[in-house]
Amino acid sequence: MAPVANPASALDRFSPAARAWFRDTFAAPTQAQELGWSAIASGEHTLLLAPTGSGKTLAAFLWCLDRLANRPPLPTGKTGKPIRSGVSVLYVSPLKALSYDIERNLRAPLAGLRIAAAREGLPPPDITVATRTGDTPSHEREDLRKDPPDILITTPESLYLMLTSRARTILETVDTVIIDEIHTMAATKRGAHLALSLERLERLAGRQFQRIGLSATQRPLEEVAKYLGGDRSVRIADAGARRALDLEVVVPVEDMTRLGDLVGPIPESEVGPEARTSIWPALYPQMLDLVRKHRSTLIFVNNRRLAERLAARLNELAGEELLLAHHGSVSREQRLEAEERLKAGTIPGLVCTSSMELGVDMGAVDLVIQVESPKSVARGLQRVGRAGHQVGATSIGRIFPKFRGDLLECAVVTQRMRQGLIEKTEVPQNPLDVLAQQIVATCAAEDLTVDDLYAMVRRCYNFAELSREQLEGVLGMLSGQYPSDEFADLKPRILWDRETNVLSSRRDAKIIALVNAGTIPDRGLYGVFLGAGGPRVGELDEEMVYESRPGETFLLGATTWRIEQITRDQVIVSPAPGEPGKMPFWKGDGVGRPLEFGRAIGAFTREIDAVRDPEVAERRLREDHDLDANAANNLLSYLADEKEATGHLPTDRTVVVERYRDELGDWRMVILSPFGGRVHAPWAQAIEAVLADRSGFDVQTIWSDDGIAIRFAGGEDLPAAEALFPGPDEVEELVVARLANTALFASHFRENAGRALLLPKRRPGARSPLWLQRQRSANLLAVASRYGSFPIVLETYRECLRDVFDMPGLIEVLRQVQNREIRVVPVETREASPFARSLLFDYVAAYMYEGDAPLAERRAQALTLDRNLLRDLLGEAELRELLDRAAIEQVELELQCLVPNRKAKTVDHVHDLLRRLGDLDVEEVAARLVDAGQAEAWLAELEATRRACRVRIGGTERWIAIEDAGRFRDALGVSIPVGVPEVFLRRSDGALEGILGRYARTHGPFVTAAPARRWALPESLVRETLEELDAEGSVLHGDFRPGGTEREWCDPEVLRQVKSRSLARLRKEVEPVSAAAYARFLQRWHSLGSPQRGLDRLRDVLAQLEGAALPASVLEREVLPVRVADYQPSMLDSLMASGEVAWFGEGRLGRDDGRLVLVRREMLATFAPVVAEPPRPLHAAVLDALTARGALFFTDLVAVAKAPHAEVLEALWDLVWAGAVTNDTIAPVRALSWGRRPSAAPHRGRIGKLPPESAGRWSLVRSVPLDESRAAATARSHARTAALLERLGIVTREGVAAEEQPGGFSSVYPVLKAMEDSGRVRRGYFVEGLGAAQFALPGAAERVRAERDAPDEPSPVVLSASDPAQPYGATLPWPREDEASRKAYQRVAGARVVLVDGVPVLYLAAGRKALLTFPAARDEAQLALAVAALAEDMGSLGGKGLSIERVDGGPVAESPVAAALMEAGFTRGFRGLTKRPQRAGGPARA
Repeated sequence: MAPVANPASALDRFSPAARAWFRDTFAAPTQAQELGWSAIASGEHTLLLAPTGSGKTLAAFLWCLDRLANRPPLPTGKTGKPIRSGVSVLYVSPLKALSYDIERNLRAPLAGLRIAAAREGLPPPDITVATRTGDTPSHEREDLRKDPPDILITTPESLYLMLTSRARTILETVDTVIIDEIHTMAATKRGAHLALSLERLERLAGRQFQRIGLSATQRPLEEVAKYLGGDRSVRIADAGARRALDLEVVVPVEDMTRLGDLVGPIPESEVGPEARTSIWPALYPQMLDLVRKHRSTLIFVNNRRLAERLAARLNELAGEELLLAHHGSVSREQRLEAEERLKAGTIPGLVCTSSMELGVDMGAVDLVIQVESPKSVARGLQRVGRAGHQVGATSIGRIFPKFRGDLLECAVVTQRMRQGLIEKTEVPQNPLDVLAQQIVATCAAEDLTVDDLYAMVRRCYNFAELSREQLEGVLGMLSGQYPSDEFADLKPRILWDRETNVLSSRRDAKIIALVNAGTIPDRGLYGVFLGAGGPRVGELDEEMVYESRPGETFLLGATTWRIEQITRDQVIVSPAPGEPGKMPFWKGDGVGRPLEFGRAIGAFTREIDAVRDPEVAERRLREDHDLDANAANNLLSYLADEKEATGHLPTDRTVVVERYRDELGDWRMVILSPFGGRVHAPWAQAIEAVLADRSGFDVQTIWSDDGIAIRFAGGEDLPAAEALFPGPDEVEELVVARLANTALFASHFRENAGRALLLPKRRPGARSPLWLQRQRSANLLAVASRYGSFPIVLETYRECLRDVFDMPGLIEVLRQVQNREIRVVPVETREASPFARSLLFDYVAAYMYEGDAPLAERRAQALTLDRNLLRDLLGEAELRELLDRAAIEQVELELQCLVPNRKAKTVDHVHDLLRRLGDLDVEEVAARLVDAGQAEAWLAELEATRRACRVRIGGTERWIAIEDAGRFRDALGVSIPVGVPEVFLRRSDGALEGILGRYARTHGPFVTAAPARRWALPESLVRETLEELDAEGSVLHGDFRPGGTEREWCDPEVLRQVKSRSLARLRKEVEPVSAAAYARFLQRWHSLGSPQRGLDRLRDVLAQLEGAALPASVLEREVLPVRVADYQPSMLDSLMASGEVAWFGEGRLGRDDGRLVLVRREMLATFAPVVAEPPRPLHAAVLDALTARGALFFTDLVAVAKAPHAEVLEALWDLVWAGAVTNDTIAPVRALSWGRRPSAAPHRGRIGKLPPESAGRWSLVRSVPLDESRAAATARSHARTAALLERLGIVTREGVAAEEQPGGFSSVYPVLKAMEDSGRVRRGYFVEGLGAAQFALPGAAERVRAERDAPDEPSPVVLSASDPAQPYGATLPWPREDEASRKAYQRVAGARVVLVDGVPVLYLAAGRKALLTFPAARDEAQLALAVAALAEDMGSLGGKGLSIERVDGGPVAESPVAAALMEAGFTRGFRGLTKRPQRAGGPARA
């Protein structure tokens, strides 16, 4: 923008020093400065609108600086330093980086003012400036509070935090607030949050301060001004002249439909798939050439994944690091480094997203490249404006479309950018989630009345129309108005005294308000750090991390990183320069086209189509729309091809409904419309609702900015075009009814509930896993949705319908269709037209860039399972036990059209009923009508018009559709009335099969007698026909209905619906239980303390423990005795001697112990681990001997190995713990792990010298090589999964990880999923705090719910820490005071845990001299029970008693536990407290 001609009047307002500095530094003020100073000097609230680089920031600051420079001298303290009572000027920036730039840019005028003052002989002005953002260290924040600056530069979130904390006092003196880039916040919830913070600031100050808003050109200006001032008048200083633009839309190929021709003479075999099908190979060289020809380039893309991909490809093509990726998931340090390198000229460019759109000073950027359309004119101007970021400079931009549909949008965006026709700003009204957060924060800072709050909030433009009822609804939610039993997790945040109407804060509310500040939703992202405790590199999506493993490499910031470790909150990486890495992905990067821009695209298409001369059209495209020659020709060809295919073009006045058959033979209908994704998304939902309601069509819709595609699976008949255009008065109701069950609604509810502090984080900076957020949100939504007035449910509807969708826009479009202002043109094509292909390309491209395609790991995992064999292994379960009776009844009512939304409303619908359901009598027809009284009249009308006729079947008069006359005659022998046209009386082959098939499709599971009775047919004939249909796969035969006594028949699709509904009902049944309830469940699941005895009981126990790796030293001393009342080692010997049970090792634990696995002998090979190559020749010799000769005694092995006994024995036990060798008895394991007892007298001779741990016959665990076929792998996966379910009851990711299963959770998940599909297990959220993937046996699900409430009589139990029935430290985390205390608890052999009602209270360390307490030990009653149980458990300690020397690391005598120990019979000993077992009586166990 050029300087104004006469600056005198503008600068005369300033002091001599300010005038002198400005004239020395600048030629003259710009128009923005001239207009801005005039308004600001008047003291009015001012909105200054001017393009980037026009000096508007200085316009706002210079007046403030001059005022501060000329204020009276400040008082001084004892040290002579000026004392400031608080901040005078508050500058609020939407970006932290912008804040740092402003602070840096203020240094020049501050220094200049000091020099100018010195020239004038005036005292130098003492003006201090400070920055307060989320990155400001705590000690600097404290310094700001103690010594406030004159000018404070901050962000909206930091302003909120200061207003809620002790620092608020320094803001009482604010007299000017400058809000930069106000246009970026006005249309967002973040802006509503800032507006409320400004009202809180004014209440704190007790007076009005001047508000100055700085904005790029916006419209309508009045809307932004209202946002700035609220109910105050605002003066608009509009210096928004258009800046000079040098734009060009570049297409590097002559024909975008023949991309394969780009590769030239290269042999086909050497051409990669990208080169054959993508425009990218042509784009890369062009962009690289532009980067190299310019000093400084910004390349803008529309999502983070593409930024990484493009930077990597261009660097690869250049052979050097030319470009860095810059986006929100790269750490601030990395972004700042990239920006500084660009400014310094060490790199020529950045590939960035919206992270570089705002006014961060990037120095002399001389070119902006935009890849694909920016999707809106405002965004295009903002991005291209980054080039030539100086007064009067020309901004150079080059736009590269990716496909022809994108090219059409680019042509319109360039013209509207030149004309400055940006989209209308819409300020969100009454965002209740933002209001809730600010209310909590306000009450945390001060008490106030509801009237005061209401008055303050209503001054804000976002809440100007807020009703008292809405406000009190939010207050009721925050003060605990909703039922506490249903909203157990919804804790009150404020106190509302209904008598005085005073609002105050709860004690913990302030911390929650501070920790959860702002409106940016928590996406559950993982921080990426360079080494443990190292600097932050960036962040990754939770699902991306879930798919990753240590050792893999990925790209971030165009740099390759190797994953070293994945923790609960962080991904630890190291640099991997030069190595290929996979592209990361993030969710939710997409942007949608506004309706206003869509109408412009439609108008442009209509106008170009009206130009008949191609040369004139091309010239217009090149001159008015900045297309290069290739782009113009491609666009004209695109429009011509579409016109040739359909005869019409979609415009602002025409919607084309195209239908064609896809490669599967299914119909697709495509609504071609330019109106944008915000209109098309709700439109698609309304279409799904209409088709499902009217016709029962199974449809799938996808939508993009260019239309809606609908796929119809199966049927031949398509709905009329009218069904695709719901009435404008009913469409919102259709969308609302469908919205609540969508993932979109659930995700926005989760984010809104987080903003409203209903689902808060508890610790600042801690990552809240997305799956956990989803679970908590789902629990809250399930309850809240029952209350129609729940504020966050209302807000989610408002946000989805107004902010995400453009519901008013959709209603307007449909009303124009209804009024014939927009015409609808139906066409049928042989294949998808060019516009339809572009729509699908746009959808698929976005899908791919979002990274949703299955990763290789998933595909490989899927290939390891034989699906058919897995189905056989699962078997056909008793579906009677699995299918839900209510689900069957509901499906049957829907199939029979007996539910309200399927009842007939017209005579035509009655005809459809007869065709769909077959023969019906009058009463049956009446039951299926909305107006039952119309049955006879409508049937008579159908008869008169020969669309239905009466027949007698089994002595009853029924009605059938006339089309079925011949079929019923040939199938049932009915007499057809006179007058039925001959065409309906032709011979019908397979007549009985046809009507039986229809009966099956319209009924739930049925017995043979049901259709036989209805049609008076012999059961034998019906059964024979159904068997034929069964053989064809048209019906299924099995046990389906709960409580049934004979086998039934069912249509496969009907059964699928019933199973799906049953599964949904089963999932809804389960509500999560606490960790303690799960621990109680496990104790009962394992029948601890069971009175059952003998070998049969031991067999049951071993079946449940099959596959579990347990320390040998505790298996027979601590695990089996608590399950089998009379357990003796001889019982296990007996089962082994009979060949029923076998064992193998799974890892050594110290010298004389290891993990032991007991299995049925026939399952030995299935559970046995894969053994690595033997480490030494002696090991190999032992294995070779056992392989060649079978089972051998130890002496035979010594003879073969030709080595000393001790060395052979050591090698043998190495192989045992590796899982390679086993024994036909468990005696050697006992001898090793129970300790050696010297004999009274040593045996004589060689045999007597053999150690007891060498006894018995040794053999290979796996006598045949591992079968690596898919069938064998599937059988192993199934067996291990079944064992996990039998042992744990509920299988979770955490439980599988603790078991150290081969392949981890990913190895059992496919089996669990298949089990769920077959009804063998249920998936749900059973145990609170664990992962979302929880699978339970049906019986386990019921039993764990039964443990929800603790028993009336407390029940302590002492268990081995490694017992499978003791879940802490495995499936459940140890309860702890802090992280250090948690590490003290270990699931090691010899350690014991005392639980009271499932809650751990005491931990006895392995040496049995140290005791650790859990938080529950603070309860004296629980502690006394736990200590008493420990004292009674002496018998299982081998008669040695207990001597407790230390408790929680300190001497036992100094511990509060000492009194409880002495009360339980412990006495003071030499080193601690001791208790010896009584000689009489046995051990007391669980």
